[in-house]
Amino acid sequence: MKALYPLRLTGVTKSPIWGGTALLRDWKKTSVCSTVGESWELTVRRDEVCRITNGRLAGCSLAELIRDYGKALTGFACEAENFPLLIKLIDAQDSLSVQVHPDDAYASRVENDRGKTEMWYIVDADAGAELICGLADGVGKEELTAAVQEGRIETALQRRTVKPGEVYFIPAGLAHAIGKGILIAEIQQNSDLTYRVFDYNRRDREGRLRELHIEKALDVIRPFSDDEINAIRYARTGGVAESPEVLADCTYFRVEKRVLEEQASVISQAGVMRHLLCLAGEAVLEHEGVCYRVSKGDSWLLPAELTEVRASGDATLLITRANMN
Repeated sequence: MKALYPLRLTGVTKSPIWGGTALLRDWKKTSVCSTVGESWELTVRRDEVCRITNGRLAGCSLAELIRDYGKALTGFACEAENFPLLIKLIDAQDSLSVQVHPDDAYASRVENDRGKTEMWYIVDADAGAELICGLADGVGKEELTAAVQEGRIETALQRRTVKPGEVYFIPAGLAHAIGKGILIAEIQQNSDLTYRVFDYNRRDREGRLRELHIEKALDVIRPFSDDEINAIRYARTGGVAESPEVLADCTYFRVEKRVLEEQASVISQAGVMRHLLCLAGEAVLEHEGVCYRVSKGDSWLLPAELTEVRASGDATLLITRANMN
């Protein structure tokens, strides 16, 4: 079987009611719809799977490559149906629902699924834009339940004003919502299991209220301290970031932010598959004498079997790998 090479991926776009136009206008995404809320930049799921756009494997799906190349691609034992990562760009023209995700134990027991821990990198945000991240000070399970029953859940939630470059780590069990006017890169476990708690009484395009999952949400939501979140975020390094460019190194994934300079920088070495998302600028990847051009919005997969891959240029990259042991 012929050797692998750096693989440029298509995204899978989605158009929920809260989506905007930035991903179409500024990030080279395409859709039959006039708005796009999400572009799934790394996905291997039954109905959403990335395909390759460059080289001899152009047109192949990632599921096909996992089947054909196995560990040479991923670096770990994996079938397409249990691929561990899901990476998205999300453009919130309006606020997303207040929601929570269960952990692996609850998801396995109740849903026969995996849980969902995620990380948000704020790519862009309007002045004064806010997100919801956790419960308000002094709110526990009892106070939250009362707030839900009395129709005042927003009083029980913590709001934070955001700005570009910030990171929010969202462990399973943390109530959260992306606010209006925020564009994020989201790295998460490969799960779409979400319990909605509140959706601002909005109706969809057919005039229907969106389904809520109050009972299950109240089962799994709990308070978190900042110290506890950081302990989960950096679980593989004792709760402390090993360097400023490491944004998370949790049980499920490691994410680095790399700001390139003109001098070539090593971004991948043999044995570990990495995903690269270009957030700004332009760069060149070089592998075994072949160069690959990268620009804002591009999504690349660097197979595990590749020897050293270098990048140069003037660009900001998010580099993600799955943590499998």
